[in-house]
Amino acid sequence: MKNHFFFSQPHQPFFVLAFMNAFLSMFLFMLMFKGIIATELLGIKYHAYSFIFLMFTPAFLAFLFTTFPRFSATLPIAKEHYLKVFWLFLVGSILFQLGTLTSIFLVGMGMMLVLLASMFSGKLLLNIYTTSTINDKNDQKWILIAIFFGLLSHLLFILSLWLPNLHTFSVQMAIYLYLFLVTFVVAQRMIPFFSNSPIKKEKEKFKVIVGLLAVHMALESIQPHSSFLVDFFLVYIVGKELYRWKLPFPNPNPLLWILHLALFWIPVAFLLSGISNFLTLYNGTNFLYMDIHGLLLGFLFTVLIGFGTRVTIGHSGNIMKADKWVILLFYWTQVVVIMRILTSFAFANGWNFLLFFDISVVVWLVMFGLWASRFFSVLIFGKKLN
Repeated sequence: MKNHFFFSQPHQPFFVLAFMNAFLSMFLFMLMFKGIIATELLGIKYHAYSFIFLMFTPAFLAFLFTTFPRFSATLPIAKEHYLKVFWLFLVGSILFQLGTLTSIFLVGMGMMLVLLASMFSGKLLLNIYTTSTINDKNDQKWILIAIFFGLLSHLLFILSLWLPNLHTFSVQMAIYLYLFLVTFVVAQRMIPFFSNSPIKKEKEKFKVIVGLLAVHMALESIQPHSSFLVDFFLVYIVGKELYRWKLPFPNPNPLLWILHLALFWIPVAFLLSGISNFLTLYNGTNFLYMDIHGLLLGFLFTVLIGFGTRVTIGHSGNIMKADKWVILLFYWTQVVVIMRILTSFAFANGWNFLLFFDISVVVWLVMFGLWASRFFSVLIFGKKLN
């Protein structure tokens, strides 16, 4: 079984697991939110954990396990090493999902296995970093720093089951110093390269961005919605940085413009975050986590679909081009993002919130259903696309 095509490259099992978790987690969250099923884990904690650590984490490991050795000019990760991580993620995911419906003990067991898998992942990447002999390992260093924050936030999240005051801090750290940081490091390296538009990296400016992210996290953990000024600074500095890159947008190649769109969502997301957080402090308007979802969906989710599709096509022997199906999927990513933002506006303004919520869930499920129907056969069996 371990010699099946499905396990021949690290991105294949990890993408499939991540996208299955994306579908299942949203479906179960909808049932919890509507009170259709009872749960041993509060809905909002389930929602945060399942998407941060069961969807985004294995999806990004799929990419990192493929590219990190190339960044470092080392041999690829051995199959027995990445499969050990995969099986731990798989069993941990199953226990977590089952435990959510049955037993808090199984929830904790699942979380611990996923944390263990994440620790093994970090160790694999750290070994590559330490054995690499190339001169410039700055990107790899920041990826490892982000993974460290991911591990720390993961541990804090588990502890928050018994110490609820840790929950906000763990989620803020996971989003801004883990998910966003690792994705932005990879994006600023790969997207200009794919676009034939190389950039000169400004290390000091990058440190300023990381510092602002840390301040945002700290402020939100101390007093929710108090980070609006930091958000506006991030709009300016990230927007100015992206403008400096001079990416060729609009681009006729969908495999590029989807990645460019993901980057452009960063300043837009921080602008929405700053405005919504200010209004919440000013008059108490509740935008239902629009700050977090704008960044997670606008940037991380869009770049995930862009990178995931590109890697799946490029590493399966298929021609690196986007057909009509892929183009539809890329446009649909933006439907998912816009619908979630509109759901926040609906909640804030007293519109028919449940209608918007249902539509946002449906477009998400359709997104991953369509992606799976197109690419799971490629990832599992090596199917050639027409």
